[in-house]
Amino acid sequence: MQKLLLRVDAISTFAGQAFAWLIVTLTLMITYEVFSRYALGTPHAWVFDAANMMYGTLFMMAGAYTLSKNGHVRGDVLYGFFSPRVQASIDLVLYIVFFIPGTVALVWAGIDFFQDSLAQNEHSSIAADGPPIYPFKAFLPVAGAFLLLQGAAEIVRCVICLRRGSWPLRAGDVEEVDVEKLKQSVSVSDEDIERLDPLVTGSKTGRSAP
Repeated sequence: MQKLLLRVDAISTFAGQAFAWLIVTLTLMITYEVFSRYALGTPHAWVFDAANMMYGTLFMMAGAYTLSKNGHVRGDVLYGFFSPRVQASIDLVLYIVFFIPGTVALVWAGIDFFQDSLAQNEHSSIAADGPPIYPFKAFLPVAGAFLLLQGAAEIVRCVICLRRGSWPLRAGDVEEVDVEKLKQSVSVSDEDIERLDPLVTGSKTGRSAP
């Protein structure tokens, strides 16, 4: 089961990292538009819509990736004090009551939005030569499908935590800094630290530094 969960994490991570390259495309496009507008005097009205659609696509496709890294915002001030089983119980209820219905609605409505937009050959109305909108709307159900897949993995994690009393491992977890390993990686000994800072010696021996 753990391998399956990590496989789902890998799929979400791949999608998020692949669409992260839209940042590069967006940066280059905006840079060119600024140069074209102020240096050449030839602005392009379609850039505004294209930038919004690129950013929107990046935002939607990063949802499953962020969920796989447990990076969505929550009330950690209270949540962090709960035991793993209590955390899993809260998460499981929220996934079933809110997450699954909302994400299913996103996929269902996204399919309708995309089909209507494609049938009408919908283009932006801000400019006469506005870009087509239906490619952007196609990512509504796609992003929802990735979220559903990752959400299913998170629900399984909650069930495992309720049974074991601890959270299963997650790919790419942030680890606390291991001071000893850090000192070994930079080849710093305890004697070197004591020579550099006598306060360390005092704190380690329980007496004040002179």
